[in-house]
Amino acid sequence: MSIFKLKINFEEADHESIELPIAAGESVLDVCLDNGIELQHNCGGVCGCSTCHVYVTKGMDNIEEISDKEEDFIDRAVRPKITSRLGCQCVVINGDIEVTIPDQSGFMGH
Repeated sequence: MSIFKLKINFEEADHESIELPIAAGESVLDVCLDNGIELQHNCGGVCGCSTCHVYVTKGMDNIEEISDKEEDFIDRAVRPKITSRLGCQCVVINGDIEVTIPDQSGFMGH
């Protein structure tokens, strides 16, 4: 099985960037949850909401293509960009990727 690198950056200033292994077929959300990284996923990771929204800063060609359903949810995300994807749908095919997790504090109820 192929293992690649996932670099995660955070918009929140008090979070350090982190590099983690990600296997082909795994999603960004899977790796975050396995490593105790807070990434909201209200629908349970089935492309049913927009709370696991991330920005893909490198390696967009190394993940599965975006679906119409995912695009619809990204339209409802907070501050979507051209590089926006849902963490549950960022499934690595072949190669390293880098993502930025938007500030999650709005969801956390601080």
